[in-house]
Amino acid sequence: MTTRPHQFNRYSISFKQKIVEEIESGGKSISEIRRTYGINGAGTVQNWLKLYGKHHLLNKVVRIEMKGEKDRLKELEAEVKRLKIALADTVLERDVFKNLIDIVDEHYKTDVKKNLGQPRSTGPARSKDTA
Repeated sequence: MTTRPHQFNRYSISFKQKIVEEIESGGKSISEIRRTYGINGAGTVQNWLKLYGKHHLLNKVVRIEMKGEKDRLKELEAEVKRLKIALADTVLERDVFKNLIDIVDEHYKTDVKKNLGQPRSTGPARSKDTA
């Protein structure tokens, strides 16, 4: 069995630019171009589009910001970070207080949350019948 040496095709820059222009004008797809011109490489035309085409620029977002805007963005990000830490501390503190109330309720067999706002009685409890 004899194998043929692999054949490499070389394309001129003007040919590559012509192919890219045809694709970008919306006339033909990459697969149609490959069939029409006999281009065998699967990524060949895509590479030409990257090198010579404008199509790859369409999906990019360009953001222009002033120096003050950039500093303000950093300040806001730092504030968000501080607020997240403060929120985490507050949630942790709340959980500790809830656990403390549960422990007190269990130990004294009472409902601390229910009796929290009521004033404490100073003397022994009297019934209405004895008065």
